[in-house]
Amino acid sequence: MTEPAKITIIEGPPPTFELVGDPWLLGLIEGPLPSRVAVCRVRTANGPALVERCYRAWRDGQPIYLEYRSEDGLTEQAPITAVRFLESEDDHLLLLWVRLEEGDIEIEFEFEDEMEDDFDFDIDFEDEDDEDQDFDFSI
Repeated sequence: MTEPAKITIIEGPPPTFELVGDPWLLGLIEGPLPSRVAVCRVRTANGPALVERCYRAWRDGQPIYLEYRSEDGLTEQAPITAVRFLESEDDHLLLLWVRLEEGDIEIEFEFEDEMEDDFDFDIDFEDEDDEDQDFDFSI
């Protein structure tokens, strides 16, 4: 039995996977385990050759995997479900859509609170005995 085809990330940080919900991807995630499709972007010098490697594996009915090191240094694999490359000035950007099992997905939330320092809440009580108190909320 031959070893499954793979694309290996040799150097650099672990890839960042972004979950996608495009309708055309629903047919790519069928399988026995609940999974989601995520996209990652990888810089490479040989985008067309890597796309061709994927096409050859799929044509032969074989899976192809993205192999990478996780943040804890372990070798991980994710099945590639779609691939595309884009040309840039110096190299190629490889777009890889991979299938991630639900248990492997970690969601990270980032909040940028740029307006936090811009708010100035001033409350003025004109007369405490007056029933119709005016509140001044200055923002």
